[in-house]
Amino acid sequence: MAMSSLPNPPHTVTPATVAAPSEPVSPMLRWIVAVAFFMQMLDGTIMNTALPGIARDLAVSPLSMQSAVIAYMLTTALFIPASGWLADHFGTKRIFIAAIFLFSAGSLLCALSPSLELLVLARVVQGLGGALMVPVGRLTVIRAYPRKDLVRNLSFITIPGLIGPLVGPMAGGFLVEYASWHWIFLINIPAGVLGVILAYRCMPNLSPEREWKFDLPGFLLFGSSMVLVTFSMEGLGELHMPRVQVTLLCTLGLMLLGIYCLRALRAEHPLFEPGIFRIRSFAIGICGNLFARLGSGGVPFLMPLFLQLGLGFSPFYAGVTMIPTALAGIVGKSLITRLVEKTGFKLFLTANTLLVGGLIASFALVDANTPYPLLLLQLGIFGTFNSMQFTAMNSVTLVDLNNEDAGSGNSLLSVTMQVSVTCGVAMAAALLNGFSGAETITANSAIPMSVFTKSFLCVGGYTAATALIFAQVPSDAGRQDARDKR
Repeated sequence: MAMSSLPNPPHTVTPATVAAPSEPVSPMLRWIVAVAFFMQMLDGTIMNTALPGIARDLAVSPLSMQSAVIAYMLTTALFIPASGWLADHFGTKRIFIAAIFLFSAGSLLCALSPSLELLVLARVVQGLGGALMVPVGRLTVIRAYPRKDLVRNLSFITIPGLIGPLVGPMAGGFLVEYASWHWIFLINIPAGVLGVILAYRCMPNLSPEREWKFDLPGFLLFGSSMVLVTFSMEGLGELHMPRVQVTLLCTLGLMLLGIYCLRALRAEHPLFEPGIFRIRSFAIGICGNLFARLGSGGVPFLMPLFLQLGLGFSPFYAGVTMIPTALAGIVGKSLITRLVEKTGFKLFLTANTLLVGGLIASFALVDANTPYPLLLLQLGIFGTFNSMQFTAMNSVTLVDLNNEDAGSGNSLLSVTMQVSVTCGVAMAAALLNGFSGAETITANSAIPMSVFTKSFLCVGGYTAATALIFAQVPSDAGRQDARDKR
């Protein structure tokens, strides 16, 4: 549907009317949000290593532990859409503190859980906090600082998110082996307490002056849609559900999403304001995030399998081999601001997307004869440009939104990011299964190198093709004079 065919929205995009902070923004604000981002990313990776140990202690099958992972994922998919309205209604400070409290309380309940059923319930509580913590923290940064500094600020707060996956697996293995699995959750408690104290003292409580009624029917429609789509993609990937069930769940989820969209066009106060899609940089950014992350989001799934099942690396050796990707990602965050300032969003994203796609496809050239230092260099270069891609995509999506619509736009971006990464993993798994002719891929599967070669070429080619989306970014995206005209 063309943007011009949208009906007049319930309100037009107007200059920002968000109450400014009553005092200068504390320099601790970015650190608080960055640590929250680190907590969430660390929790997601540290638990995966501990799943077998938890299963033994709870006397359940390791396969059944997947329910604890899925419970967290589905909870975040359901409640992220409400994060923008909650922050607008109650203020960013209150919701952020509540989110850290819920995440920490859920962590404590996880550590105290004597059974898998109670662990799943505790993960739901933790997921509720995680659904609000990062989106609301990012929203606070967007509103508290000048929009011209958006790229720099988003780079700063996401750097710890790169460190989390780096130390998570090692920390999880260490704690399970030398202490107990309970500590993978208990380590969140002191960080959570400190976060609550610092947020209470340093975080501004920003909210728009206008007051909107919560769109409960829209929330139920959209949230249910995201849960069904996410669950169906997990069923296609890690859960190995029958294709008939996956198809039915995904179809139902898309149908509910269609119903939500039709309702939102006529609702007085929809969950996500359709009018913000009239801002081209936002509409293109959402579309680009959705499709570009399908490719780059599948690499963290493909690469460990390739290193272990294709090249014969041990799990520990494969994990060490992935370190340059995370370390180089930190370097990329330090470069992105200057590059975007020099080239603009349109040129940078178009060129960088082509480059990321080419780098993914280049892994098809790796085989047992590839020198190990060359492989590390290849992974490092990919990590640098992939990290910059994520920051640039997020920034172009949000940069031209006024503060009043930032809550709605930021929530929709958060949902898009989660669903697209989940779909990316499912797509990568489907490619491996399809090229190998196997129903499922397991740790003991014998996979020819040609299967990985074809998969990397497909994922890389698909990612490069999404550069066509970013070629539509307005040349003036992110400029103050362009926002003033709106």
